[in-house]
Amino acid sequence: MSTAEEAVTSLETLGMTEYEARCFVALTRISAGTAKEISQVADVPRSRVYDTIERLERKGLVNVQQSEPREYMAVSVETACRRLREDYDSRLSAAENALEQVEEPESAVEEGMWAISQSEHVTDRIVAFLEEATDTVHYLVPAIDVFEGQIAEALSSAAGRGVEVYIEVPTDDARDDVLEMTPDVEVVVASDLRQTSEVYSERPGQLLMVDGEAIVAAGVAESDLPGVVDQMAVWTHGRDHGFAVWMRELLDDRLEKDSRE
Repeated sequence: MSTAEEAVTSLETLGMTEYEARCFVALTRISAGTAKEISQVADVPRSRVYDTIERLERKGLVNVQQSEPREYMAVSVETACRRLREDYDSRLSAAENALEQVEEPESAVEEGMWAISQSEHVTDRIVAFLEEATDTVHYLVPAIDVFEGQIAEALSSAAGRGVEVYIEVPTDDARDDVLEMTPDVEVVVASDLRQTSEVYSERPGQLLMVDGEAIVAAGVAESDLPGVVDQMAVWTHGRDHGFAVWMRELLDDRLEKDSRE
């Protein structure tokens, strides 16, 4: 795909029609042009150039010279990007306002088990639960390489709100790393996390329980890219869900065992 085609595709994702994107890109490639010249460069039917340029002019992206034949000139790329950004932000704000006024259903949509297949979405879900924590957080990290800055910030924030945060890591080095990022939480070394078994090439990555009801269980696997780890997870929310009941029981047993030791 050529640079011009990439630019056209990018502008379409920002809300331009194909003809608008093609005409604007064509005008950025020439200093100024008539409808005939724009049609030739943009590969847009000449009969459609006029109404397309008219729309671009209303958006503040094209200047029109009242000559014969009429000529058109695109605004600078910097100006165009600023106006496109303003328009995009305005649309996003309008969508946000509309969505906030949509009535939420009475039943909890999050009931049941949900799967996550993207690493960044695993982090997002963990952070979201941590931001809602009001009482306790129990967090196990067998694969310390999945412990990200966003999670560390959310853990520290929870501790700052008075939430009891308890973290288990596999080694002393991992404990030092976590404490460096979250110095105000309790971090213990759990030797049983050092050796975890692979299941279908996946191994335990991290396990979070918030307030005894919100749970994220993630596994990790080596990706095809060097040094990159893929994460997959399941999560649930609700004290009465079977998965939550079992996790709460098992993690409470770990807390009791650690307190005895």
